[in-house]
Amino acid sequence: MGNHTTITTFILLGLTEDPQLQILIFVFLLITYMLSIAGNLTIIILTSVDPRLKTAMYFFLQNLSFLEISFTSACIPRFLYSLSTGDRTITYDACIGQMFFADLFIITEFFLLATMSYDRYVAICNPLHYMTIMTHKVCQRFIIGCWMITLLLIFPPLTLVLDLEFCDSNVIDHFICDTNPILKITCTDSAFIEQMVLICSALILLITLLCVVLSYTYIMRTILRIPSAQQRKKAFATCSSHILVVSITYGSCIFVYVKPSAKDETVINKAVTILGTSISPMLNPFIYTLRNKQVKQAFTDLVKRTLLLAKH
Repeated sequence: MGNHTTITTFILLGLTEDPQLQILIFVFLLITYMLSIAGNLTIIILTSVDPRLKTAMYFFLQNLSFLEISFTSACIPRFLYSLSTGDRTITYDACIGQMFFADLFIITEFFLLATMSYDRYVAICNPLHYMTIMTHKVCQRFIIGCWMITLLLIFPPLTLVLDLEFCDSNVIDHFICDTNPILKITCTDSAFIEQMVLICSALILLITLLCVVLSYTYIMRTILRIPSAQQRKKAFATCSSHILVVSITYGSCIFVYVKPSAKDETVINKAVTILGTSISPMLNPFIYTLRNKQVKQAFTDLVKRTLLLAKH
């Protein structure tokens, strides 16, 4: 913290003071976290070992699952520890670290979702050239680009947050260390930082969402031109899972982050953050697998192979 303040720890208020409700929240978050880890890890394993899942779409899905595991792990385990022990304190370094990694993973996910929409655009609008356009090398460059752009975007606001002074309050009205709740307790004039966070958040959401909307505009136009109703249904099925994931992810983040001031009430935002940090990462593997015959078949084959090995 340097000479800015004597505060070296923060206190995270969490979601509720009710002990019974805390038990329910703990059980709920533990189950959703375990399902999220298990589901996303299964997708990573399947896309790594099954030769049928070596296309660009599954490469991006593998990276999405990695980001989901990383994002929920940056937020939920610390809160589960707090609920189980009653220890709500978190060191300054741990708080800044949690905020950095949570932002890193979720923003990278936005750029990845935009990349995945472009992948679907190429697959449906240029199917004959899909394999030559979306090569493994191109896909790797897309992934590296997502990470690099995110790092460049989050460092300017983060450096400003590191210079904040905390005079008399170290109580954060949230269950994770997030930018807006931290800005609420600083005694430094945070108007400029709030504006920068708002502008960065809005730009990230708008740019990536624009890519998604443009991709799906062309996709829908192409699908509607397909003469066969069965082929139209099949083409739309390849995109429906991604559309659903995009809707959940963007919907929750737009609600939480794009708002006029950090001084706003955070009660509803905490509930929406729960959606983004626990429920959404848990749902995504099921959204993709339940609507995807190739993934389901790969999972069935993996289970059969595992059972055969266990017998021998």
